[in-house]
Amino acid sequence: MLVAANRFGASTVDAIAKQVGPAGIDIAYQRLGDPLAPAVLLIMGVAAQSIHWPDGFCNALLDCGLQVIRFDNRDAGLSTHFSDAAVPDLPAVLAGDLSSVSYTLSDMAADAIGLLDVLDIEKAHVVGASMGGQIAQTMAIEHPQRVHSLCSMMSTTGNMAVGQPAPEVLRDLFSGAPAETREQVIEQYLRAMRIVGSPGYPVDEGEVAARAGLAYDRSHDRVATARQAVATVASGDRTERLRLLQVPALVIHGPADRMCDVSGGRATADAISGAKLVLIEGMGHNLPPGLRLQLAAQITEFVWHVERVSLR
Repeated sequence: MLVAANRFGASTVDAIAKQVGPAGIDIAYQRLGDPLAPAVLLIMGVAAQSIHWPDGFCNALLDCGLQVIRFDNRDAGLSTHFSDAAVPDLPAVLAGDLSSVSYTLSDMAADAIGLLDVLDIEKAHVVGASMGGQIAQTMAIEHPQRVHSLCSMMSTTGNMAVGQPAPEVLRDLFSGAPAETREQVIEQYLRAMRIVGSPGYPVDEGEVAARAGLAYDRSHDRVATARQAVATVASGDRTERLRLLQVPALVIHGPADRMCDVSGGRATADAISGAKLVLIEGMGHNLPPGLRLQLAAQITEFVWHVERVSLR
């Protein structure tokens, strides 16, 4: 099996794609691996950046002969921020008033398709985590001809009856004054991982702190995080549209996920015909060191199976 000659790490340089998608925005991305190999597009969640896909996980995909693209969603990292947009009002959005919503998951899915256009990739295996899983689902629904396979991780369908955080998690995560300084943001991220992380797989707090600091240095935008959050709510329930999908699908979730209850993963797998559901004991709402090779193995096995079937 092909082993990629280049690796994700501290020296990996971001490229900036200009005028991407219908919105014509900038998208920061990193692409490594053989450009002729199957393409895996990684999509992160709310308040997360491309660098929140751990290097070890990405390199495990490369080692299995895949090419890997990770990128900053709009309003994250080095991609375009919608700083002039309306201030998001989450309680109003939850009550049905969408006037403060700047964009939806459909817009974010169109950004990802636009990035594939820039990279001259006809079809990709799309892997999304948390909100990224919802964007990946939306890509498969609205652009099925561009999605070779779908992997939805620790995510949900948009049905508010499933996949919800535990009430005490929201209280613990968002109590106290907002984090503003670099040190405060790092401590907040460490606290979040202690609350929603994987109880069966300890984190390396030094690594977590370093990544949080790097993310702060790339971009710190609290309001952008809120804009992404209201986009997920405003996009509504995808269940019935997921039932119509003909795209091969893998759903990965942890029963210990306190940020997105496992019912969201179960509902996603139930909605997509033929979807494979993998539940990993001890997995919460993160990608800790002890899980990365296991997750990469699940995804690469699935991707290569889809590739083999498509050649028949």
